[in-house]
Amino acid sequence: MASDDGVPNTRLLIKLFEKRANLEDGDDAEDSNQCESISAVNEDVVLENITSEEEINVMVSNENGNSEELSDEVTSEAVVSNEDIVNASDNTTEAEPAAANQNPAADLEALIERLERVTSRLEQLVVRARSPTPPRSPAPSPASLPASPAPPPQTQLEQTPSSDNMSVNGYQDIVQGPLRAYIELSQQIGGDVATHANLVNAAFQAQLRYIQQAAARSKPSQSEEMQLLAPTSEQISAIQQFREKNRASPFFNHLSAISESIPALGWVAVAPTPAPYVKEMNDAGQFYTNRVLKEWKEKDKTHAEWCRAWVQLLSELQAYVKQYHTTGLVWSGKGAGAPPPPPPGGMPPPPPVLPDVDFSNLAIDDRSALFAEINQGEGITSSLRKVTADMQTHKNPQLRQGPAPFKPAAASRPAVPAKSLPQPGAGSFPDKPPVFTRDGKKWLIEYQKGNSNLVVENADMNNVVYMFRCRDSALTVRGKINGVVLDSCTKCAVVFDNLVASIEFVNCQSVQMQVLGKVPTISIDKTDGCQIYLSPESLDVEIVSSKSSEMNVLVPKGNGDYAEHPIPEQFKTLLNKPRNGLTTTPVENKG
Repeated sequence: MASDDGVPNTRLLIKLFEKRANLEDGDDAEDSNQCESISAVNEDVVLENITSEEEINVMVSNENGNSEELSDEVTSEAVVSNEDIVNASDNTTEAEPAAANQNPAADLEALIERLERVTSRLEQLVVRARSPTPPRSPAPSPASLPASPAPPPQTQLEQTPSSDNMSVNGYQDIVQGPLRAYIELSQQIGGDVATHANLVNAAFQAQLRYIQQAAARSKPSQSEEMQLLAPTSEQISAIQQFREKNRASPFFNHLSAISESIPALGWVAVAPTPAPYVKEMNDAGQFYTNRVLKEWKEKDKTHAEWCRAWVQLLSELQAYVKQYHTTGLVWSGKGAGAPPPPPPGGMPPPPPVLPDVDFSNLAIDDRSALFAEINQGEGITSSLRKVTADMQTHKNPQLRQGPAPFKPAAASRPAVPAKSLPQPGAGSFPDKPPVFTRDGKKWLIEYQKGNSNLVVENADMNNVVYMFRCRDSALTVRGKINGVVLDSCTKCAVVFDNLVASIEFVNCQSVQMQVLGKVPTISIDKTDGCQIYLSPESLDVEIVSSKSSEMNVLVPKGNGDYAEHPIPEQFKTLLNKPRNGLTTTPVENKG
């Protein structure tokens, strides 16, 4: 029988070989038979040794469930050991004829050394087979093996946490999409364009924070709203000032394209049509983008892609405003203001109970009584009253003084207030909050009353000041701008330095103006009372008036005083001779 391991069998083999070596020294036939029996026993032991090693493999496979590799190794070691034993036996058998000439003790010592080496190897295999080994995982496929270590993550732009508000998510898509493409192209161009792009990115980030505030609270007051808009306004001013400080830059057209169209971010303060305002600002910058395309299309195509990226960015902004803020910035209505009153408690009262009515006495069809009265013939008028002579109004005029039967008495009618006629000029002052703000290229000054400290500073040369329905106020404009318009103002005054185009008075009353520098044109329309103070540089001004009165022009003298000259209000028109036209001349009043 095979033992539990291969160690005792190996020891037995050594003993058998020792006994066989001792028997080889004898000559009798009995000892030779014993040697042959020992050889047979040796072969059986070898087979038992192999069987023992296979049993070890089966045992290890059952215990660990994953002994394919170990079984192959143990089996190979067992085969090697068995081959050594067989070879040793063969060598011993081959050495028997020469035993008389060689020393049998030396052969036996060599054989024992070989068997000891096999025994030590088998003992190590048995110890490894009995020690627990963790289950092996299946070998990974070549496709699943990583080809190379993962590269380190690249630096990304700052990302705002996602929100549940669709408006905020839509603006974040613009920041992460078209704005990112514009910034990357600006970085490729480098120089002032890259610096300018960083300012643009800061402006969009400021507006994103403003939209997030709008999605989380109700609309603030006007003063608080101006404070919330201050970061965006500061970034827009920084972008435009950077252009003015770098007029000698080779990328001046790039800077101008951004500076002219960046006021599109002011759509948050425009109502009720912010989307067309964004398109207007986009069109304003295309004059300079066309210059960039003309200058760089043959030199570097990156500049053409840069222009398309900026125009695409503003187009995406226009689509976003049209989708989420069609009539103006939408505030959530949460987080501020007084809470709405709670609904009245209790269930509504039940409907009134119908009274018990007996419907059994009703006729099945009431139309039969109507037809019966119609079929009476002449007797149907027997119940009518006759109109006598004292009831006839054409015979009794005193009856006409009373009210008609179908009209209520005059005393019972409610008094209807007479509609007031429209007043010329500015008319009545509306009760609306005053406005003083900048909307892109236009300064809006509206509904100011009794404010003599209105000042417009740091205005660009293409800006326009629009003053609407103000009363008892004074405006000072510093610097050179495009024009000034006073519309429906009463008892107002305006002082300015220089104008590029003109100053206009429309539907005003008792207004004054003073120019300190140069003004090309003064327009007066439907205005009663206008005092014009000129400067020495504006003596060649053109004054155009229509439907206006009480207009005076004051021209400076050398001594600091002014000479007053009225603008004609009455005109005389004569037919030319020959009859080929008209001649109109002002009427001079000599009193």
